[in-house]
Amino acid sequence: MPQVSRAQTVTLKMQGSWGAASIFSDMAKQYTERVDKMSGGRLKIDYLPAGAVVKAFQVQDACHDGILDAAHTVTAYWYGKNKSASLFGTGPVFGANASQILAWIHYGGGKELYQELVQDVLKLDLVGFFAMPMPTQPLGWFKRHVKSAEEMQGLKYRTVGLATDIMQGMGLKVTQLPGGEIVPALERGVIEAFEFNNPTADSEFGAQDVSKHYHMGSYHQAAEFFEIIFNKRRFDSLPDEQKAILEYAAEATNTANYGLAMDAYSRDLQKLINEDGVNVYRTDTSIMKAQLESWDKVLEGLVEDPFFKKIVDSQKAWAERVAFYDLMNSADYKLAYQHYFPGKIDF
Repeated sequence: MPQVSRAQTVTLKMQGSWGAASIFSDMAKQYTERVDKMSGGRLKIDYLPAGAVVKAFQVQDACHDGILDAAHTVTAYWYGKNKSASLFGTGPVFGANASQILAWIHYGGGKELYQELVQDVLKLDLVGFFAMPMPTQPLGWFKRHVKSAEEMQGLKYRTVGLATDIMQGMGLKVTQLPGGEIVPALERGVIEAFEFNNPTADSEFGAQDVSKHYHMGSYHQAAEFFEIIFNKRRFDSLPDEQKAILEYAAEATNTANYGLAMDAYSRDLQKLINEDGVNVYRTDTSIMKAQLESWDKVLEGLVEDPFFKKIVDSQKAWAERVAFYDLMNSADYKLAYQHYFPGKIDF
């Protein structure tokens, strides 16, 4: 006889931290589509954009309170509750890339540490999963070409999460804002420079209309992921097969999200250059070195918290082993690119 699910049909209400037109909402829908198909239509997620129920930074509280069943967000948006949250999205990475830190979440103890943070330390009624090893986030948009760490001193800059501490440590004046508030803040002079995430998302809210200087490469958010959270009471009420679908659909979405990102981000970067007249630069090495030095200073104080230190120690041990393997073994992709496309990059 065919295997037929005995689970009842369920609809969950999920809100994202992204606008309706954002590529991040498209990525959230890649998750909801997989849940629907994997469940044979018996488990549906009604996805809503930011602001439909609560503001972008409020989705975690709404899930905890049961106002929402689920949310699609990032941990950097709630790091104010506990700075350990940033280690699951905007941490120092220690030479590892986003895919390797996501592997730490799944195989290096990160999943258990995240659960301990959310449920035991913060006492939040939540269950969460991670998806999409995000490419390195650019240093961002400036009114002029910034050529050194010294030239960034005193700039009013937008970022989020633990990256605020890093950039403040470099002498910048940092403001945290959701994506939809960035351009109005720049126009009012609240900020002078900003980062958001990638060429597609940046261009969607008109970054190219207010700046023509885009700096790529940075350690402020070198490895981030989407956090997919559920109200724990609601999650626990579901049949085991539906709980498994919600968990493993996040893993399936990694591939879909990353593929969409590579196609869209690369295409939109070329559009910014060729159609919008944006000057794109590789961030100067002095700036990235200053970021690493700032990370060192910020971590000195934060590791006094035993729980924060436990996460950092776990990540650092993982990165020392895993990044060593990757760096020793990986082909020199830059060399190959220059071989086939001479003159395209000059750094």
